Amino acid sequence: MSYADLEALGRQLESIDHAIAILSADEATNMPVGGGEKRAESVAFLYGLRHETATAPKVGEWLAKAQSEELSEDQKLSLREFRRVYTNATCLPADFVRRKAQAEMRSEQLWRDLRAKNDWAGFAPALEGVVALAREEAQMRADALGLAPYDALMEQYDPGNRVADVAPVLNTLKTFLVDFLPQALDAQARRHAARPPKSVSGPFPIAQQRELGLSMMQALGFDFTHGRLDVSHHPFCGGVPTDVRMTTRYRTDEFLTALMGVLHETGHALYEQGLPRALSHMPVGQARGMAIHESQSLFVEQQLARSPHFWTWAMPIVATNLGDDALAGWDVEDVMAEVNKVERGLIRVDADEVTYPLHIILRFELEQALIGGTLEVADLPEAWDDKMRTYLGLSTIDNPADGPMQDVHWPAGAFGYFPSYTLGALIAAQQWRTIEQALPDLPGQIAQGDFSAVNAWRRDNIWQQASRYSTPDLLRRATGETLNPDIYIEHLKRRYG
Repeated sequence: MSYADLEALGRQLESIDHAIAILSADEATNMPVGGGEKRAESVAFLYGLRHETATAPKVGEWLAKAQSEELSEDQKLSLREFRRVYTNATCLPADFVRRKAQAEMRSEQLWRDLRAKNDWAGFAPALEGVVALAREEAQMRADALGLAPYDALMEQYDPGNRVADVAPVLNTLKTFLVDFLPQALDAQARRHAARPPKSVSGPFPIAQQRELGLSMMQALGFDFTHGRLDVSHHPFCGGVPTDVRMTTRYRTDEFLTALMGVLHETGHALYEQGLPRALSHMPVGQARGMAIHESQSLFVEQQLARSPHFWTWAMPIVATNLGDDALAGWDVEDVMAEVNKVERGLIRVDADEVTYPLHIILRFELEQALIGGTLEVADLPEAWDDKMRTYLGLSTIDNPADGPMQDVHWPAGAFGYFPSYTLGALIAAQQWRTIEQALPDLPGQIAQGDFSAVNAWRRDNIWQQASRYSTPDLLRRATGETLNPDIYIEHLKRRYG
């Protein structure tokens, strides 16, 4: 059977993916500096081997023959996903992939050097080359997939998402947020006037912060027989479902940054650990794109860990691990004021729950224009500044390092990725509302540190569904409706209004 051949191929690819994932996680956490060159060679070889294995002509023959075989419904879904992955992997010529990789590597190297110098003039030519190749890639993918060019790029990160569906949702959110941000800041100022915010007083030893994170990971359902927590320069969740590698970073003067990082990455880890083990070797058994993945991390970080119910349970856990003085004199309302602060800022990764979507929408709009050819790289600083002024009331015109040079995504050629961040936040809020309706005692359960019912719902409706359905279909099946920005808007009004 050709389907059996595809399953055997899936197991080979899974083994290669396993090796790449663990080598990459080790590089970020434990590898000595001198190991970098050979590690890069090894990982590059494995990536090449994977691509050759996955795109061999015989794979296309197996896919065609399996179409006429007697298959179960699950196998038909698996075959459809395998075909989608194969089409996306084979629609770009090898020489183009090499040219693109070289341009992106050089662009990213320049970006790391020139962003620190705020040198837009020196960097722009490299970015122009990357954008030209991204337009070329978008058109080739569009021709192969029967999609519009930008949709074909989004498809690489969130299968099934289209500009025609996503843009109206984000535009509704943008219109609301531009008006709501001043209101939220005014409401926060009134709360602070009536109840001055408190500050944590360190030092907080790293060993104790680690134990705090571990205890919360365990309570949230993390399986330590299939994963671990380490330290890296930037928090991430990597590895494979049977061996999840999670990291955070610590500061001794405060503990909330590290803890929120742990909670966010735990959301990613729970999704990976909850995927259907029996299908781990097939594309259909893997995570369904970046928006769904981000929704699982933001569900834990935003919907759970920024709620008063969570901190009713968590404050004693903090005291147990960091000592009674860690939050001495604080109550839940004080913690809420600290973890839900709102402020205008230039930097996306430092933004709060209210302003973050505006940073994403700005990038979403600009990169559509770049790919569509209605905006050129030379005009990016002015276009970025115009939107930043309109959306956040800030200017970057003399500060490109914190404007169009801020993120690594465009220098690295990642166009179509940015929407996933805010779509994940919207999807998390929509899942939360559905769970609230299904579990009337949800606040009480969380206040007791009981996350079993929440995890059971997500396991059944999100984790175990893996990649059986497109991103929009998965959300509709789980929540009963397509992506609805009004749910997230109501969430923001309740928390920040």
